Amino acid sequence: MQLVSKYSQIFSIFPHSIKPKIPNFQTLNRKIPNFQTLNPKIPNLRINALSSRTFNTSILTKKVLFMGPGVDPEDIKEDMVLPGSNIVVGPYAGDAKIKEVEFVKSSNKVKDCPRNEERGEFAMLGRSNVGKSSLINALVKKKEVALTSKKPGKTQLINHFLVNKSWYIVDLPGYGFANASEAARMDWSSFTKGYFLNRDTLVSVLLLIDASVPPQKIDLDCANWLGRNNIPITFVFTKCDKMKGGKAKRPDQNIRDFVELIRQNYKHQPPWIMTSSVSGLGRDELLLHMSQLRNYWNNE
Repeated sequence: MQLVSKYSQIFSIFPHSIKPKIPNFQTLNRKIPNFQTLNPKIPNLRINALSSRTFNTSILTKKVLFMGPGVDPEDIKEDMVLPGSNIVVGPYAGDAKIKEVEFVKSSNKVKDCPRNEERGEFAMLGRSNVGKSSLINALVKKKEVALTSKKPGKTQLINHFLVNKSWYIVDLPGYGFANASEAARMDWSSFTKGYFLNRDTLVSVLLLIDASVPPQKIDLDCANWLGRNNIPITFVFTKCDKMKGGKAKRPDQNIRDFVELIRQNYKHQPPWIMTSSVSGLGRDELLLHMSQLRNYWNNE
């Protein structure tokens, strides 16, 4: 019982349908990568407790860090935290390379989405014009895998992309498209919420947040709805390379503000990471984080 409670925080943002499972380190014996070989030039975004070389485990666990599956809070070292994020990686982190990707289908109803109980999926969600399609193209390193457009709200369907013939990236319609009719926005709401509540193969939602602007109420409302429904979530901050002039806040300041607001509504801090589709910032780190969630899901 003591061992289960030790890891209970890991599962606090996962759906209740997923039962905690203590990792078998003899069978998983994976080495944690040396992150200094990934993206060395990542902004040094840290939150209070991370600025100290000596970790205060209780503060980190409850206030700042997301514990990857299988991580013992007593064993955390600074190099286990992915640069530009609050994510601690553990023994479930594995091969994060994308070798091949193929478009499978577009669905206008949740019941028409691909069904394969052995293939987990990551759902990309965000406000219109947040850079969702650009991030997908950057992750797979192929142009126009996901259609990009200067017109927000281009994605109207649930689009499934099969990665390495083993898991899916799901491109969902963006929310908050101002030019859409009220009826269309209502249809989107029920359409997308139906996906979240009825997909047993959903590993995590990647909620994209535009770091070039201050926290938006619509993003916070979406995050809180996902949290209330126990849907696993990772905040992916986009456009972290954009530096606006004048009195506008820097991306790292907007991220701090957003994280602080989220912390008020979540018992444990959800994972978050900085990215840029232009510079490639955070690409490898995000894929590594996705690999540990996916491998944990596969071993469940």
